[in-house]
Amino acid sequence: QVQLVESGGGLVQPGGSLGLSCAASGIRLSLYAMDWYRQAPGQQRELVASIGSGGSTNYADSVKGRFAISRDNTKNTGYLQMNSLKPEDTAVYYCNVRRLTFNYWGQGTQVTVSS
Repeated sequence: QVQLVESGGGLVQPGGSLGLSCAASGIRLSLYAMDWYRQAPGQQRELVASIGSGGSTNYADSVKGRFAISRDNTKNTGYLQMNSLKPEDTAVYYCNVRRLTFNYWGQGTQVTVSS
């Protein structure tokens, strides 16, 4: 059974940092690409960052230079480091892993940026 468990969300002040983790079980994460998405209330889910199985990365323009996606295949875990956070980064963040026809989602973790 495949399971993705996100952690690390919470409340942070504008300008602060948070690090999210996505621990995978039931799959060999090294074979999968990983994405982080977010969904704010009343808005569509949007792709924030991606990392391929080979380590190549892509970012949404809104987070370039502030967020960093990474992975540790030895721990079967992916990460999203978020710096210089803004109120508009407030959302539920989800990790997603994909390979061929396989696609799995985590349950999401809330990130709130507020003073």
